[in-house]
Amino acid sequence: MNFLEEKIVKEGIVKEGNVLKVDSFLNHQMDIDLFNEMGKEWKKRFEGKNITKILTIEASGIGIACITAQHFGVPVVFAKKSKSINLEGDMYTAEVESFTHKNKNQVIVSKKFLNESDHVLLIDDFLANGCALQGLIQIVHAAGATVEGIGIAVEKGFQTGGRIIRNLGYQLESLAIVEAMDWETGNITFRQ
Repeated sequence: MNFLEEKIVKEGIVKEGNVLKVDSFLNHQMDIDLFNEMGKEWKKRFEGKNITKILTIEASGIGIACITAQHFGVPVVFAKKSKSINLEGDMYTAEVESFTHKNKNQVIVSKKFLNESDHVLLIDDFLANGCALQGLIQIVHAAGATVEGIGIAVEKGFQTGGRIIRNLGYQLESLAIVEAMDWETGNITFRQ
């Protein structure tokens, strides 16, 4: 069992409806030492890749992406879920559906922060059905940039997202892959 799996077993809560609550360390309160370990691990797994930017989606991916970016020495760009008066100029957009929030969002990245010379590492907290990742991939392709890899903290291996993304040919590195969860017992089974 790796460091993230141990943390999930210790502090994660399984809820009805295939929900894994990890808000005490991952996506509400953030364990920065854990994020640092995650960043180090992704740096190892993507060694030799020419990463120039890290791209994530607001909000839960931002903290993880920022700490990870320190290990790569590159900036972080995050796709916004709503347009604001501060966003100006041309934008890349994609529609993504959230498993957790059960809604669709237009995500937006300013064209001035992503272009054809970029080699992008996508980072996010969860992978369920893969909709958010497919939206980010669509934005990277619209920019003419290259997806060098994808780092996910927790993948729900019993849902389709991981298989879809791997079948598209991307190097997908999930630090913890949950194969099964039982909300009645609280048991979590990880992929070996």
